[in-house]
Amino acid sequence: MSNQVKIFDTTLRDGEQCPGASMNLREKMEIARQLSRVNVDVIEAGFPVISDGDFEAVQTIATEVQGPVICGLARCVDKDIDAAGAAVKPAGDRGRIHVFLGTSAIHREFKLKKAEEEIIRMAVSGVQRARKLAKDVEFSPEDGSRTEPEFLARVVQAVIEAGATTVNIPDTVGYAVPEQYAALIEYLRSNVKAIDDAILSVHCHDDLGLAVANSLAAVKAGARQVEGTFNGIGERAGNCALEEVVMAIKTRGEYYAGLHTGVTTQEILKTSRIVSRMSGLHVARSKAIVGENAFAHSSGIHQDGILKKRETYEIMDPKEVGWGGTELPLTKHSGRHAMAVRLEHLGFQLSEEEQAGVFTRFKEVGDKKKFVYDDDLAALVEDSVSGTEETYILDYIHVTCGSTTVPTATVRLIKDGEPMQDSSPGNGAVDAAMQAIDRIVKGNGQLAQYSVEAVTQGRDALAEVTLKVNFGNDDLITGKGASTDVIEASARAYVNAVNRAEMLKGRRKASAAAPI
Repeated sequence: MSNQVKIFDTTLRDGEQCPGASMNLREKMEIARQLSRVNVDVIEAGFPVISDGDFEAVQTIATEVQGPVICGLARCVDKDIDAAGAAVKPAGDRGRIHVFLGTSAIHREFKLKKAEEEIIRMAVSGVQRARKLAKDVEFSPEDGSRTEPEFLARVVQAVIEAGATTVNIPDTVGYAVPEQYAALIEYLRSNVKAIDDAILSVHCHDDLGLAVANSLAAVKAGARQVEGTFNGIGERAGNCALEEVVMAIKTRGEYYAGLHTGVTTQEILKTSRIVSRMSGLHVARSKAIVGENAFAHSSGIHQDGILKKRETYEIMDPKEVGWGGTELPLTKHSGRHAMAVRLEHLGFQLSEEEQAGVFTRFKEVGDKKKFVYDDDLAALVEDSVSGTEETYILDYIHVTCGSTTVPTATVRLIKDGEPMQDSSPGNGAVDAAMQAIDRIVKGNGQLAQYSVEAVTQGRDALAEVTLKVNFGNDDLITGKGASTDVIEASARAYVNAVNRAEMLKGRRKASAAAPI
């Protein structure tokens, strides 16, 4: 058995299923390129059959991103498997089709309404069809942790014989506990004759807060692939946080007896931040490894110990995961080349036209701030180059407010080169600005979530606003905007959400009009 634990990243598939985390192609590409730099083994790029957007994202990533295996998810349904095969085809031998089928008693009885023998037949048929389209095929018995071990062993044996090169045992609903989950892995290793002909993988959810613990227990029991996401984002309570698994194996090398991953750990923090920015999901300050407080020490006793010897209160060097790098802030006098170099250092790949747009915003902010730091620059990229078709462009905003006056906002947007202006009172300056925008675009967005964060320190810090809006179709649309002025940043974020909603509406119309 290999000592390498493969890292399977599903940030772009399972991670994106977190409500409000839907990403466009541009955002997915930024994450995919960074996942290549951090050197994960597999990128699950999406679920190609569910939409034209998902198919395009998987296909583009398979075409442009080098290094990792590129994977597409599919049910054991012919059209799903064919779509996944077509999407990952540009990756050549690095293409993988990941097929799944529910196997637990509750899934068999209530969701699939199939008997055990029919489940095995469907699983085998799905794997065989996938093998005709890709050499690398992974099979997942959905809700594997709640499946009867004897039946699960039969399914695993059958799909390996059918050609599955990786078999994943998902804890789909986060029900497992470490000891039982490890015992299930050990049972499969002992009772499936062909188990050494495939890589045994695990995919854990965090409903009980045990996703990382379960994954590590499974690794100790013989699993050699761990699936998860950076920052642990994902459906419900999220997925296994990959950065925690990677650093646990590295930091506790003596316990894991020579096991290792191929991850470039110095890229972990950068990966975390790009995932956070692109998904709109903030990282908790107390989050292990990548949270702002992960290596902060406020206790006098701890500070004294750290000053005498770092290892007294730190079990890993912060530099190992990307903290503590030298940052050379830019100023309003910095040129476009200097900005481009910093953008490349941060992991962004922009066209000449996109760089020009960011540089314009950089100069605007540079006139208001003494220094433009890396985090400021990253926020400006997301504000200027969102990858969303800009139906509306914020041209002007003026707000009057105070304790003795009704807050009122006047907003001017540009659509197809034509200015559109309106005013509205509101319950505060931010609400007034959003209502003015609604009047212009003839919409009625319901604000579901709003957060503002100072990107860096100081009174002149750039404010980054992230909000989630419902425009009447149950979808939570994320909008992001940045400015040294909170009201302007809020208006930019709301316009960004409006544009995303317009783009999504256009895609749905195109999909509905397309022949089946």
